[in-house]
Amino acid sequence: MKSVRAKKSLGQHFLNDEGIARDIVDALQTPNAHVLEIGPGMGVLTQFLMEKRDIDFKVVELDRESVEYLRQRFPSLVPHIIPADFLKLDLAEMYTSPVSIIGNFPYNISSQILFKILENKDLVTESVGMFQKEVAERIASAPGKKMYGILSVLLQAFFDIDYLFTVHEHSFNPPPKVKSAVIRLRRNPDKHLNCDETLFKMVVKTAFNQRRKTLRNSLKTLQFPEGFLADEIFAKRPEQLSVADFERICQHLVQM
Repeated sequence: MKSVRAKKSLGQHFLNDEGIARDIVDALQTPNAHVLEIGPGMGVLTQFLMEKRDIDFKVVELDRESVEYLRQRFPSLVPHIIPADFLKLDLAEMYTSPVSIIGNFPYNISSQILFKILENKDLVTESVGMFQKEVAERIASAPGKKMYGILSVLLQAFFDIDYLFTVHEHSFNPPPKVKSAVIRLRRNPDKHLNCDETLFKMVVKTAFNQRRKTLRNSLKTLQFPEGFLADEIFAKRPEQLSVADFERICQHLVQM
């Protein structure tokens, strides 16, 4: 069977280490009945996911060549292949109960995948995925670290995040120019914002868009009530604040 040609425009780097592929599949912990794989490519993860008989398993793949390859290699998978762009899927239409998402995610849309998971945070209760190492470190980063940023805060507000392991470039074909890493997101039912979510996102994004400035300067554009920015917390830079700190800012803003 002819292999699939990796396409740079789709950010494709096919994982060819089956040991790592099995480790990724084994990292799924939530016993969700539904599992959706993003970008299966040539099926290195798919083959192990198909061994799980107790799940409703589907794959979504945009690349037509990969879709045809998967149909030939896994005939029983054919009814479960969704030839589409994951970013355009309506997950709420597809699923009425929790779903786990897994994949060797295309690096050029990995942040967009995370924002879509965030939008569907009460439906997507777990995700295990491959990312560029820098992106994975950013997501799992704690406050005070240089890597800590918008995705760190927004995801950690709702998910427990585990940095699982680093993957060398030579585990892929073609090898990417950067190291990769696998992380796991698990929805924490005890994590709920005690403030308006839209306001929370706006404050976080505005703060980190000028991350070298103190909050007092970066948040000026939001036109807070007079005197609000005098609090000592606004002398800090955004990477110094925890999720709870941003939450408190939003709470106090509403009260003024």
